[in-house]
Amino acid sequence: MNECFEARDGDSPLLVSVPHDGRNIPADIARQMTPEALSIPDTDWHVARLYEFCAELNANMIIATHSRYVIDLNRSATDAALYEGQVSTGLCPAKTFSGAPLYRHGEGVSAAEKEQRIVNYWQPYHEQLQRRLQQIKARFGYALLWDAHSIPSQVPSLFPGELPVLNLGTNNGNSCPEYLRDAVAAVATSSSCSAVIDGRFRGGFITRHYGRIEEQQFAIQLELAQRSYMDEDTGEYDEPRAALLTKTLQAMLSTYMETANSRTVV
Repeated sequence: MNECFEARDGDSPLLVSVPHDGRNIPADIARQMTPEALSIPDTDWHVARLYEFCAELNANMIIATHSRYVIDLNRSATDAALYEGQVSTGLCPAKTFSGAPLYRHGEGVSAAEKEQRIVNYWQPYHEQLQRRLQQIKARFGYALLWDAHSIPSQVPSLFPGELPVLNLGTNNGNSCPEYLRDAVAAVATSSSCSAVIDGRFRGGFITRHYGRIEEQQFAIQLELAQRSYMDEDTGEYDEPRAALLTKTLQAMLSTYMETANSRTVV
């Protein structure tokens, strides 16, 4: 296992990316951080555990091991904003989603430190993503990327009200063909979960960068409201709720693969 990520091999055209469930913060970075930062409240809690069923689908997986507070793998290395006119947490965040400072005494991340973190943590993850997608395409003629995320149901600084459970993002249809988006969306909207397609979360850097329809490389992001599988107050994984959600997730991913297999011309 690389110290920046855990990779799991599969034998299918599907690659599942989990960039925000990492918990590790190196000691030299941790010493600069506030106690609240060290509790890593903005983690995509238990997402890797939730997607353990992917082994049954023969999916490839790459799971980050380090906290998004070290570096946000779903942001461009140039730190370009994802959503114009909306709050952006940045490549090396300085604040939590709630606005609390991450660093003591107003310390932030210098330009030199940011560049080092890109080299140490960002590049290895993205090099692995690119390599695996290339390997998948070489074998199957196309590749399917699923970027797996979760977030608290209510984050006033990022969106109003309560988030739907299933938030599918395809960069407004630019990261995968319409037939794939519609097939996966049909499973989501017919489930017992509330769902939206290309709403507040239209897909981050990973979906936008690696979703290349013209190259037969397709990408979908799913942002889950955490109430669907855990207790948001205690942070504990809720087995019964997670089991119900897993059935829907498995159906979505199976449909993603089956539809691509039947419709994609290679």
